[in-house]
Amino acid sequence: MRDFHGVIKEIKLYLAVGKSKKVLDKDVADALGLSQANFATIKRRNSTPYRNILEFCKEENLCCSEIFFE
Repeated sequence: MRDFHGVIKEIKLYLAVGKSKKVLDKDVADALGLSQANFATIKRRNSTPYRNILEFCKEENLCCSEIFFE
């Protein structure tokens, strides 16, 4: 199972599909429905926001195992 940074990396890769610019933490925060400050706190604590990620996967019709597992 991936840690927080691995999960965020996978979300960034998913969000980057079809875009020519780099996906930033603020883009991930927006996609997960978090404020940038809250996302920064979560990142600093290395705490995975499971509920937000699961809701994101549901909205995007994305399999959660692709995000959480290698």
